[in-house]
Amino acid sequence: MKSSVIQHADLGANQAQVNVYIGNRPNYQNLPIIEHIQALNNGDIEAINRECGNGWRKVFNVYAKLIFAWRSADATLNAQLAGAECQSWQAYRDRFLLQGLSQTALIFPSLDINNQSAPVDIGQRHNGNEDVANFHIIMGRTYAKSMLAASTVNAQALNLYWLDQEFAIDSKARTVVCPYFDYRQLSNIKIIRLVELLMSLDKP
Repeated sequence: MKSSVIQHADLGANQAQVNVYIGNRPNYQNLPIIEHIQALNNGDIEAINRECGNGWRKVFNVYAKLIFAWRSADATLNAQLAGAECQSWQAYRDRFLLQGLSQTALIFPSLDINNQSAPVDIGQRHNGNEDVANFHIIMGRTYAKSMLAASTVNAQALNLYWLDQEFAIDSKARTVVCPYFDYRQLSNIKIIRLVELLMSLDKP
């Protein structure tokens, strides 16, 4: 019999404002087995890229491009997140993304004692500050559906409305599903659409 989920495994800030959920983990140092929050330091992203390949480079790059585009369109978010002085998404990626004070997190499936992945529960995640809104971004339609199918808690926490084959939204849970963080799947045009959906969560 499988155990219940132990806890969440995150890269990034504790109680982050921007939470991105991904269905896989980089095979780097202890990341395949962590069950805690681990903030990155300067140089860690490049080290993971070298060790784990171009797929993870794309994930980090698209994440940084998303934050950079989003904060350019949203003055409130720009004021709340560290790194406003960065003049490019590359600078933001290298100096702030997924670091301790970044207010960003990349959240992996939790592992049970049999080392089998179990999706995380969005309903239990918050940033610890009622005055600062948090956001949840699920990377990929397939992973979003697996989160709903694998746990009655997740199913109760999310009520996704599918806008098309790639994007879904649950305004009450402040959650958006988007394509996987890849240059072709989540192109610059689709990043703009994602930003618009995220900003719509703050509209009455």
